[in-house]
Amino acid sequence: MQVPHARSRARSPGAVIGVAVALAVGCGGVTEAGPTGASSAEAIPVVASTNVYGDVVRQIGGDRVRVVSFISDPAQDPHSYEGSTRNQLQLAEAAVVVENGGGYDDFVGRMLRGSGNSSAQVVNAVQVSGKSPDAAGEFNEHVWYDLPTMVGLGDRIADALAEAAPADGAAFRKNAQVFEEKVTALQERTDQINARHAGTAVAVTEPVPLYLTEACGLVNKTPADFSEAIEEGDDVSPRSLRATIALLTGKRVQALVSNEQTAGPQTEKVEKAAADNGVPVVPVTETLPEGKDYIGWMASNVDALARALDR
Repeated sequence: MQVPHARSRARSPGAVIGVAVALAVGCGGVTEAGPTGASSAEAIPVVASTNVYGDVVRQIGGDRVRVVSFISDPAQDPHSYEGSTRNQLQLAEAAVVVENGGGYDDFVGRMLRGSGNSSAQVVNAVQVSGKSPDAAGEFNEHVWYDLPTMVGLGDRIADALAEAAPADGAAFRKNAQVFEEKVTALQERTDQINARHAGTAVAVTEPVPLYLTEACGLVNKTPADFSEAIEEGDDVSPRSLRATIALLTGKRVQALVSNEQTAGPQTEKVEKAAADNGVPVVPVTETLPEGKDYIGWMASNVDALARALDR
């Protein structure tokens, strides 16, 4: 995919028409207090583009943060999200903003600029990752599936929160260390999969999980134009669809990793071909499922992938 236009379905600027008292009753993201329910008078106001980053903030900020995650519904395609005027008000009040970057959630930056808030600490996960487009201009912006990036992100969030509340800086950094140790344990699990299955072929419906599958040593055999078309919301060519289905009917891949949040007729055909031919389907999402935190969610993804490969 090309940067900055990572998703053609995404980036509607939404109805950003100003800030007024009436915005408080508009539609918007989900507000989530810290674990012990800190009051808004005491808590640091934080805005996260998705509940993935909102959860990481809560793990590091504890009861000193009040987090608003704009995108929280696992049924919501993040790329078609339209920011609201309430979102802009929330950004105007934020001390810390956590965005993915890389073209994934451009609406956050646009709305933050429109809010007049120039003092917020902005944490950009793609910038933390240090990743950039390849020679062809292609870039996988789904960096929350890259565990080393999430280790660095924990440190950066702790620094941003410490800037907002210096007296609590030591606590934030201690919480970040705990978070990072849990992510490191997940990395050890991906290393174990790599040791058993390095070089194993898999297919994906789109590039969302590729950082994770690559960490496990797996090789993506999906035709590039298939996964790119699904990601962009475009029609897949009949030739590309046939080639992808042939990977499954011919059992040339050991698993299909499918993004549940962008399902459609073409991905359903691919999933059916997998099921009909005994190829395990590993579902993934772009936002946290209900009742999961980041560590539990990613552990479930790693475990599901391991089970599929060990069959």
